[in-house]
Amino acid sequence: MATHAVVLMGPQAPQALGQALRKVQVKIRHLSSTAAEAHFDREPAEKAVEALRAQGGYDVACVPLEGREKKLLLADMDSTIVEEETLDELASAFGFGPQVRGITDLAMKGELDFDDALRRRVGLLHGLAIDEALAKVRERTTLTEGALILVRTMRTRGAHTALVTGGFDVFAGPLAEAIGFNDVYANRLRSADGFLTGQVAEPILGPNAKAERLHLLCKEHGLQPSDAIAVGDGANDVNMIEAAGIGIGYRPKRVLERSADVSLQHADLTALLALQGIPESEWIKPKTVSL
Repeated sequence: MATHAVVLMGPQAPQALGQALRKVQVKIRHLSSTAAEAHFDREPAEKAVEALRAQGGYDVACVPLEGREKKLLLADMDSTIVEEETLDELASAFGFGPQVRGITDLAMKGELDFDDALRRRVGLLHGLAIDEALAKVRERTTLTEGALILVRTMRTRGAHTALVTGGFDVFAGPLAEAIGFNDVYANRLRSADGFLTGQVAEPILGPNAKAERLHLLCKEHGLQPSDAIAVGDGANDVNMIEAAGIGIGYRPKRVLERSADVSLQHADLTALLALQGIPESEWIKPKTVSL
């Protein structure tokens, strides 16, 4: 009996998988227009993954069939659920983008301590009006393709969904509510009389806190880390990704790609549903939401 699913994800993946496995007596299951799978024992599955990766152009994963559908989703916000880095966009809107982007890039690559990088970036926000800052971020923020379907589908199927971000509550809270996350965990910007003070409230939610939140949510809901699927893009997501049953790097920085079970360079976030064996016919496809 087969024990693993080999999942191919990306544009025209069903056709590509059928072509690649045409000489193998195995059934191809179409999960969506951009994902398909075939079931194997572990050793043949690993060989199939190696062969498919060598062809290039697609994301490939080998997933155990047992316990495949997860009951807990944790997702990073910046460059994952939304395409942009919200703090970088805010800085660009007010004319100090290059300074903030440079610090962000070093932090996401793991070349700068996350907490120190956050404090340095937030310090540049001193004196900004909160309402104006929120409006600027909303204007410049784009929901990542597949994010809404991913969250709504998993929540409808009974999974608990949490947005866990090193970003800020004033941006993450409204976003999480619009998309449909059960919970949101984010850093808090300090303010006074409607203006940002340039300080972030302690303790800072960083790399360790994300993994800790995964374990706390598992305990709260009677789950194991193996019941969780997590997705992120940068160095501050590594611990969370390593702790989850399936850890996904979405367009990941190299430091995260080394730790992720699956790296998505071609597919959108509906790939997380395909990895769990959930076909497109069972996806929840709401209308686009306003951020």
